[in-house]
Amino acid sequence: MWAGTLYALAAGLMWGLVFVGPLLLPEYPAALQSVARYLAFGLIALPLAWMDRRALRRLGRADWVEALKLAAIGNLLYYLCLASAIQRAGGPLPTMIIGTLPVVIAISANLRNARRDGRLPWKRLAPALALIALGIACVNQVELQALRQEADADMSRYTVGALLALGAVACWTWYPLRNADWLRAHPDRSPRTWATAQGVATLPLALAGYAALWAGMAAAGSSFPMPAGPRPEVFLALMAIIGLFASWLGTLCWNEASQRLPTALAGQLIVFETLAALAYAYILRGQMPQPLTLIGIACLIVGVLRAVRVKPEAVPVPA
Repeated sequence: MWAGTLYALAAGLMWGLVFVGPLLLPEYPAALQSVARYLAFGLIALPLAWMDRRALRRLGRADWVEALKLAAIGNLLYYLCLASAIQRAGGPLPTMIIGTLPVVIAISANLRNARRDGRLPWKRLAPALALIALGIACVNQVELQALRQEADADMSRYTVGALLALGAVACWTWYPLRNADWLRAHPDRSPRTWATAQGVATLPLALAGYAALWAGMAAAGSSFPMPAGPRPEVFLALMAIIGLFASWLGTLCWNEASQRLPTALAGQLIVFETLAALAYAYILRGQMPQPLTLIGIACLIVGVLRAVRVKPEAVPVPA
């Protein structure tokens, strides 16, 4: 249980990096950041795939189709929605909307996976979920107050950003549930191999997306300098860092956690990503969080610790 929690913490710290890219590259289209990040992920996965080629050969056609689905929705579409949301609404608001994932995934998993993972008692789980929700609400309240005080705030832009963040939530509610299904159905397979397989599956999708974006921008007469934009050194370095740590290594740590924890509990531990992203956002702002924000963060942490201690109960099998 605790080993799985530590793996989830490591994944959250690295996944928090994905919220930094759109803040550091505001002039870069979100679609370009999405395909470039996963192009880097796919290229990083190639030498790893060669080293792990024997295990990858054991994957069948259905496994590769599943890897492509996970790559398309949980990687490319998720990050497209998230980067677009951050560029329109800033870092904190989309971060807090994404922060609802622990509650959304816990409820979804508890409804759909009770027979496999055991049923988490709602009465014991409810206080932890309430604390997580309260923490998210506290931090969100602070950010909304700050938005209202901006004289030139474009609320319609923020609203679109919020809707895009909800789209990211939908993608990443689907992804961990389906990913855990495969891992739990294949306990003899290495989480490292499955992370690498998703990287390999992402590469052709990212290449096709990059080519389509470049062609589309050229046809539209865009002045944006392709293929690497106005700051190619910063862009390429950041995409490589995010591709390595947030995509491959983060996925590896999450796969290790998913094999050790019930899906409902693993879903709640995505809160670590929210905490890491908030920390990085405030570091970039160069300011300390307000007291209500700190209270919200404390609620999130306590809620996660309570949730980890809730033990699933076996569901009786009908005779």
